[in-house]
Amino acid sequence: MQENASPPPIYLEDLSVGDVFVSKTHALDAAQIIAFASQFDPQPFHLDADAARDTLFQGLAASGWHTAALTMKLLVESFPVARGVIGAGADIAWPQPTRPDDVVKATSTVLAITPSRSKPDRAIVVVETITSNQRDETLQKLTSKVVVFRRP
Repeated sequence: MQENASPPPIYLEDLSVGDVFVSKTHALDAAQIIAFASQFDPQPFHLDADAARDTLFQGLAASGWHTAALTMKLLVESFPVARGVIGAGADIAWPQPTRPDDVVKATSTVLAITPSRSKPDRAIVVVETITSNQRDETLQKLTSKVVVFRRP
């Protein structure tokens, strides 16, 4: 398990199935949730705590896309793939809402590495990223295919 402060770029040769990368944390508050939702997902359960009480969420909840954006920030910081984290597809699930005052982190595990047959300088790496809160509850599960390059 690697906790990364300012890690060097990761190349294909640096990775093995089972490697785990843990991000720093991000403290979320109602103002961040409302600001994101105002711009990108303006629904009452993301914008207004009072209106959110009578919804499925029974209180203010971050947009799933806000959780995804936070996850991307944390993933890029903790899994600094050389030449960028380039996605080639993903599956995403939000088993429970992200709430004001959640402190989120992303834990990424390398599940598979498939070298390209046609482009020997790269591979597709399948990474499972679990975004959790301070109670270690899963807020988001992202399984993504990432293009990772060999050292030049």
